[in-house]
Amino acid sequence: MTKYKFILSGGGTGGHIYPAIAIANELKLQFPDAEFLFVGAKDKMEMQKVPQAGYEIKGLWIAGLQRKLTLQNLMFPLKLAKSLLESRRIIKQFKPNVVIGTGGFASGPLLKAAGSAGIPTVIQEQNSFPGITNKLLSKKANAICVAYDNLERFFPKEKIVLTGNPVRQDLIDIDSKHEEAIAFYGLDPNKKILLVLGGSLGARRINQLIEKELQNFLSQDVQIIWQCGKLYFEEYKKYNQQNVKVVDFIERMDFVYAAANVIISRAGASSVSELCIVGKPVIFIPSPNVAEDHQTKNAQAIVDAKGAILLKESELDNEFSIVFEALLKDEGKQKQLSANIKKLAKPKATQDIVAEIVKLIQL
Repeated sequence: MTKYKFILSGGGTGGHIYPAIAIANELKLQFPDAEFLFVGAKDKMEMQKVPQAGYEIKGLWIAGLQRKLTLQNLMFPLKLAKSLLESRRIIKQFKPNVVIGTGGFASGPLLKAAGSAGIPTVIQEQNSFPGITNKLLSKKANAICVAYDNLERFFPKEKIVLTGNPVRQDLIDIDSKHEEAIAFYGLDPNKKILLVLGGSLGARRINQLIEKELQNFLSQDVQIIWQCGKLYFEEYKKYNQQNVKVVDFIERMDFVYAAANVIISRAGASSVSELCIVGKPVIFIPSPNVAEDHQTKNAQAIVDAKGAILLKESELDNEFSIVFEALLKDEGKQKQLSANIKKLAKPKATQDIVAEIVKLIQL
């Protein structure tokens, strides 16, 4: 039997890293003898998270363009050229059968180098509105696995496969973990639990909102698991107490989802896909500071299916407390949102993506 080799690249945020790891894990199940190599951006979180998951990773000297004129932007052409050279060297040495990109700075030069070397490439596009890198890479890619309909506006139609986004398999059955999760956080099973997710780095505006509303939550007998992100932990850890658990990063996502009654979240693509699987009532507060406002578009796709509530950052001061209180008191609305968001789940996304990769190595 042929010993297959796979290179995966995804990084910058958990939303790019965890899909790549999920795909690698599924490939490993199907091809236990396969060799894997990850390629990321130096100094980004993938350099820690990927080895923790048991895979080797090499770092490229690459970073994204800033929105204003900076020294980093002036360095970009040099970094890109060096990263393309390094990517070619990695591909020549490792000789992969397929290269898979899940987004992030490093996936651009890596997939470009792989395409130029005639190696099959797969793009896993998580968002409803793709970034410029994946639009450019799509011309040479063999397959583009997407999570939303109507992406033929951006990609060659014949290459698109609607798979959904990979999610952690431990989220598939969280209901059975409810009691264990509440005990893990030392919370009261008789009180409602609000889970606040601002992403791995944190969301300033959401943190400010939770700080402002904290006494309001506690007065309504609501307990909080508050992921404030590593950039903001020092600022907000002072609020940690019996009914408020402030954390920078969550290792056991299955536990926080299992414990939660209501969730406040950003609308990054991976988070949205996970929340569809989890099936809890969600208030999305999209980040307005992302390319093409894609988080709002991600959230709107769920809202259009009557599966979530969407509040823009500009609406928080006037509307949040009214919307939250109404949802907390309306069990019927909670059940309706849960049922509708769950209908959008694609629990077999990882297997379907791997099926597309397998087709390429069997050509």
